[in-house]
Amino acid sequence: DVTKDYDLKFYNQETIIGGKNLGLSSYPCFNSPDEIGLNMINLGFNLVNLATNHTMDKGIRGASYSANFWHTKENVLAVGSYRNLEERNNIEIREINGISYALLSYTYGTNGIVVPAGYEYLVNVWPVDSYAKYNAYKTQVQKDVESVRNKADVVMVSMHWGTEYQLGATNAYQRDAATFLSSLGVDVIIGTHPHVVQPIEFVNDTLVIYSLGNF
Repeated sequence: DVTKDYDLKFYNQETIIGGKNLGLSSYPCFNSPDEIGLNMINLGFNLVNLATNHTMDKGIRGASYSANFWHTKENVLAVGSYRNLEERNNIEIREINGISYALLSYTYGTNGIVVPAGYEYLVNVWPVDSYAKYNAYKTQVQKDVESVRNKADVVMVSMHWGTEYQLGATNAYQRDAATFLSSLGVDVIIGTHPHVVQPIEFVNDTLVIYSLGNF
């Protein structure tokens, strides 16, 4: 009932859907069943973030299964994890009610699990732990945004960031990233990861939802 009247319905798939052959599992390395995703699609959700700190919980096999699951679903725009480099770099622009839009997605990290070389397309990481890496990925983020900014009416970015359970407050990484994305002309930033509600504000002309919290 809450979402039925909306055209675009976003949610964050915190845990991967990695396939039953890898075994369902909970904390600290999650693997969720296909039915989770299928049920969310049946509820009408059509924008899905896949870039989280748990994307690599089940390694290449799990992340690949998840990417294949989501990118074969009709009328769903899943972002942040992909089946190959070409798919990752081919940022989709879609249209609804005559309004074109794009959704990008990044996570601060993957809980220390290293993304194997050559498989970077499995998860968009914008790291917080290394200044050099942070700026290198910042360049990639800029390329991503600029590739769609003049083609889409609305550019949205899903950011998996922040400090878990930091209710009503933000950290330096969030504020810096929000300012940077705003400077690129991003219209909306949708934050996840802290699991609690954090402020909503405008940074220049960018609407920043720092953390949706848990529904």
